[in-house]
Amino acid sequence: MAKPQTDLLKGLTEEEAAQVQALGVPQTLPAGEVLFRLGEPAERLYLVRSGRIHLTLPIAIRGSDEDVLIEERLAGETVGWSGLIPPHRFTLKATAPVATELTAFPRSALLEHFAAHPAVGYVVMRNVGTVIGHRLQVFQTMWTREMQRSVELKYSVAQEATP
Repeated sequence: MAKPQTDLLKGLTEEEAAQVQALGVPQTLPAGEVLFRLGEPAERLYLVRSGRIHLTLPIAIRGSDEDVLIEERLAGETVGWSGLIPPHRFTLKATAPVATELTAFPRSALLEHFAAHPAVGYVVMRNVGTVIGHRLQVFQTMWTREMQRSVELKYSVAQEATP
């Protein structure tokens, strides 16, 4: 049996993946449309079918809000894991830079399915954990680079002040 080619359904049989897919609702976003914003309630998990989703962190820079790109999610990749993970609030802003097709999975439908099929729920939640782990690595890398810049700046200022 061929394995599903998505990060969310990896490790499921074709039949199990089809059952989970059947819980989803197709959704299309035109280019430039926002899927969700930082802090909004997260009721759904999304799977990108085609197109791209930019995950950004809105940051105030010199009096205006700028969206800093954190990750880009492509076909077969999961977006909106906050739909399954408490406190169920989105942790970034998601925007479609190009026309994008998604499958939206309502949390309630997924949780009911997982209750009836615990082995499927285990695999899907393990996959969601992998997506979250990747995000943490991205943020750790960004934080480490920023800390390195800060320490280097502090060191160079200290060197200049030394006679």
